[in-house]
Amino acid sequence: MARSARQTYTVGERRLSVSSLDKVLYPATGTTKAEVMEYYLAVAGVLIPQVAQRPVTRKRWVDGVGTAEDPGQVFFRKDLEDSAPSWIPTGRIAHSDHTNTYPLANESAVLAWFAQVAALELHTPQWRFGRNGQPRNPDRLVLDLDPGEGTGLTECAEVAGWCREILQDMGLEAHPVTSGSKGIHLYAGLDGRHNADAVNRVAHELAKALEADHPDRVVSSMRRTSRAGKVFVDWSQNNGSKTTVSPYSLRGRKRPWVAAPRTWEELEDPDLRHIEMAEVLQRVADGMDPLAPLGWVPDGGRQEAGTPEAGAEGATPQTGEDRLAKYRSKRDAAKTAEPVPEQAPTAREHSESEPPTFVIQEHHARRLHWDFRLEHSGVLVSWAVPKGPPLDTEANRLAVMTEDHPLEYGTFEGTIAKGEYGAGEVTIWDAGTIEVEKWREGHEVIAVLHGRATGGLGGVPRRYALIHAPGMGGEDNWLIHLMKEQPGAGGPQPAAKGQGRAPARRASTGTSPATGTTDEQAFTVADLPAPMLATAGKPSDLAADEDWSYEMKWDGYRVIAGVTPGRLVLASRNGQDLTADYPALQELTGLLTGEAAERGGAVLDGELVALDADGRPDFDLLQEASGRTGRGRRQTGKPGHDAGGIELRYLVFDVLQLGPPGSSAGHVRSLLRTTQGERRAILEAVVVSGEAVSVPPNHLGTLAQARRASREMDLEGVVAKRTDSTYLSGRRGAAWIKLKLQQHQEVVVIGARRGRGGRSGGIGSLLVAVPDEAGQLSYAGRVGTGFSADQLQAVEGTLRRIERKTPPVQDVPAADRADAWWVRPSLVGEGSLAGRTRAGRLRQAAWRGWRRDKSPEEVRWETG
Repeated sequence: MARSARQTYTVGERRLSVSSLDKVLYPATGTTKAEVMEYYLAVAGVLIPQVAQRPVTRKRWVDGVGTAEDPGQVFFRKDLEDSAPSWIPTGRIAHSDHTNTYPLANESAVLAWFAQVAALELHTPQWRFGRNGQPRNPDRLVLDLDPGEGTGLTECAEVAGWCREILQDMGLEAHPVTSGSKGIHLYAGLDGRHNADAVNRVAHELAKALEADHPDRVVSSMRRTSRAGKVFVDWSQNNGSKTTVSPYSLRGRKRPWVAAPRTWEELEDPDLRHIEMAEVLQRVADGMDPLAPLGWVPDGGRQEAGTPEAGAEGATPQTGEDRLAKYRSKRDAAKTAEPVPEQAPTAREHSESEPPTFVIQEHHARRLHWDFRLEHSGVLVSWAVPKGPPLDTEANRLAVMTEDHPLEYGTFEGTIAKGEYGAGEVTIWDAGTIEVEKWREGHEVIAVLHGRATGGLGGVPRRYALIHAPGMGGEDNWLIHLMKEQPGAGGPQPAAKGQGRAPARRASTGTSPATGTTDEQAFTVADLPAPMLATAGKPSDLAADEDWSYEMKWDGYRVIAGVTPGRLVLASRNGQDLTADYPALQELTGLLTGEAAERGGAVLDGELVALDADGRPDFDLLQEASGRTGRGRRQTGKPGHDAGGIELRYLVFDVLQLGPPGSSAGHVRSLLRTTQGERRAILEAVVVSGEAVSVPPNHLGTLAQARRASREMDLEGVVAKRTDSTYLSGRRGAAWIKLKLQQHQEVVVIGARRGRGGRSGGIGSLLVAVPDEAGQLSYAGRVGTGFSADQLQAVEGTLRRIERKTPPVQDVPAADRADAWWVRPSLVGEGSLAGRTRAGRLRQAAWRGWRRDKSPEEVRWETG
């Protein structure tokens, strides 16, 4: 049967009559009606969630789009065609003198029918019909970035980044779509509480603010004469009567370009371009749908946003509501370092010994702000405070409510990868427990925060009030105020920037029969400060008129220990709890003496190493020992050894606190402001060595003598410490300088080359990069030796989980790109090398292992 004849097909449960399937609709590419229909059916799973329950206006090219010389005739169609199948659902919009009846594309058969009538472009408003058939409030905001004369997609991408910054400050996540025509559309999900007029006003104000910040690059005026050389931020498509081409819709252009959802990572590509139908089909087949968080699931199983009960005073979460659904929708658990629990949260019971918690995190995202989070109903209810919590009772500050966060977020510190929601550095500014005095859901919260002694709140209780203030420009806007009546003595104090960690749950209060130490006085990871870091340097960096002491660079893992007589907690450099991983170190609980024993505890800083048969630190052995933990539980056999017989040693080189948490202020002695020389003397007086714990000597002679000793022990180098310096928790200081003898370099893994010969079918070498001083990643070369076959297989398994399509850096030579595959630049490794080439690449690099205690932002060149 000829394809131009009428035929009947079954699409889902519908029967559809089609004709002229061989008609060419895109002459430039020879794309036929059949191929257009196949496209819409293939993308139905991602397109329908975006258009469902929205009235669809169609742009039809009955005879195709034509050519530049002879363009095809196009016409808009609002009402459903008289010839349309009776099973197509409709929505009606009444006007003063007429009513329009629109088709609703709630199923794939409707999309197939659109293709049959050559409706190539599908346009929809930002709102959907409700169950009662009436228009609901918008569920998304859209900004159309339109390049003026002399600008293009690259400039639109830059402006999109600025828009994203503002939207994130409003608690909204932006999702980019290259329009398939000229510019970029940005979508942000809304909760449905505001009507189209209100959303339109907000979008207009956003566009004007952007124009004020970038007057030479952005314009918000509707006058076309003012757009040359600028990007027009069209805010007006939020008007309830206007439409925007739907994501995943084809465009009626010369070629079958698509309004394609993209990732922020893609927008950073200097070669960004619009993509065509075939490319979108491949992305969808690969499971790629960047706009999925804004999709609608037409199952009727959830409360519609904007219904009265959603915002009623005193309302509480409905039974069965998953308060983390929005949090999860903004994050990819495979890509972000943040906790993303799969289960819905459940509220925990509170008591005097188990009060609710809080955490305040300093968040260096596109704009610095502080995340203020209070535990309530099983989640951390969260606000973003651009200027930080006020410490003055006269100050009122803006706090923008964001999505609820899981309780696990209370211990989160680290790097949120570039391209992910909230990308940037997160550190804990203060954390502790709260006394809730009032909680009126959605209206007012009053609570007393009890933070850490060294936290940003100044070590005293603070009573805060948060008041919902939608009149300040947005429904999510609140005021945060430090109340005049404060608990306890002393009142508000100026806060120092804290570097602590959020509180882990303590066990129920009790007393250890053996030691007399209560559970409230036992350390948790939350109580341990972040370690001070050394700066890479050279001998000339050590001022001759200053006193320096020298310690060996031990080539292990940094570990902070909180010790009481009977309890021990171990934390890695980036705040992971290592206590269960290294049970041999439990002997520390019996090694305190002197003032540490009298006060009942201490916080120690040191390096965990694995020793070879000659008693020297061996990084490969440490990797092997740590690899067996899998962040799990390792049993120990011989004292000081792991289950595989590897000898582990905790080398303690500093003491940061005497006395346990929970003690009276006079019983805890912080040593962070004590000089390094004094701390060293205290350390030698309060810790004795054991089977798995040692206090190695420091060298007070010359640098040359210390380096000679390091060389004789075949160590990596020395660390010089200025004896009059204090401990800078969580910071890298010039008072500690690492001087290497062996050339080791930390690198960020960006990809791998396919193996050949004996490595065929696996990895041949790793491609790595190192950030420059500004933090910009640059290609550093290949690492192809130092692996065993098992290690290569394990490395490939790790990297495949973070694979991406494009290289994360642009300066990889063509020869190295040829057979490479790429990964997100989120993992740090270490290699030994013979130096750097003239081009700045690694010379004769050999793999040493992963540095999971390091983040990519910490990596810098350490070899000349």
